[in-house]
Amino acid sequence: MRKAVLVTGASSGVGLALCKRLLVEDHELHLCLACRNRSKAEAVCEALLASHPLAEVSIVQVDVSNLQSVFRASEELKQRFQRLDYVYLNAGIMPNPQLNIKALFSGLFSRKVIHMFSTAEGLLTQEDQITADGLQEVFETNVFGHFILIQELAPLLCHSDSPSQLIWTSSRNARKSNFCLEDIQHSRGQEPYSSSKYAVDLLSVAVNRNFNSRGLYSSVVCPGTMVTNMTCGILPPFVWTLLMPIIWLMDLDEDTAEKFYQNLLELEKHVRATIQKRNHQS
Repeated sequence: MRKAVLVTGASSGVGLALCKRLLVEDHELHLCLACRNRSKAEAVCEALLASHPLAEVSIVQVDVSNLQSVFRASEELKQRFQRLDYVYLNAGIMPNPQLNIKALFSGLFSRKVIHMFSTAEGLLTQEDQITADGLQEVFETNVFGHFILIQELAPLLCHSDSPSQLIWTSSRNARKSNFCLEDIQHSRGQEPYSSSKYAVDLLSVAVNRNFNSRGLYSSVVCPGTMVTNMTCGILPPFVWTLLMPIIWLMDLDEDTAEKFYQNLLELEKHVRATIQKRNHQS
């Protein structure tokens, strides 16, 4: 029986590289590409099938920054699959990254220069936006949309006799100092990407505490510093080429994770009630 694998953000960057590698490892997978842009996903699907004709590759259209889209995609997946063996929660955004020139130059002449370039700590600020759901865009895209997806897909994931696996794409930029339980959406800060990636790390810990007994296990991976369309939005590609050799040379609190998980559950209740009220009024 084919193993079923779902990858969010599968049409480019880390997600696309991951899909290619998965099919190299098991060319008979059923690989489902969860993508916002259907036309890009169809082109990727065609290319993957050309390289791996024995695989089964399908598409589900989902925008994790839009909860209605997440709910629709979840229902579609529950109709198409009896179970999902692996879910790679990879989709993410870093909006309008701005380089802090002052922090860059002060860091260049400090002992933390390698750490600074390998983690981007203090270097990047972003201007976040509010989504149609009334949530911070980075938080909803990188964290909450995936959280709702897990909740909705629990019937496909929770099988104690044959466990499923969640794999989150985290980042070296995940910094505890940028995350606050009293502001989980990072609405009052300037580094929402860093906050969201630390939130992902916390959420993985909380998922294990709440779902291991039901046959669902979670882990976090950090791809390291990579040149993708996201990093090229910060610095030009030739600069990254120069920095890579320098970069290459170069703990989580369970109680906080559980409190964050409970905060997400409360936010989920609020969001669901708001959507139901909106649908009733329309």
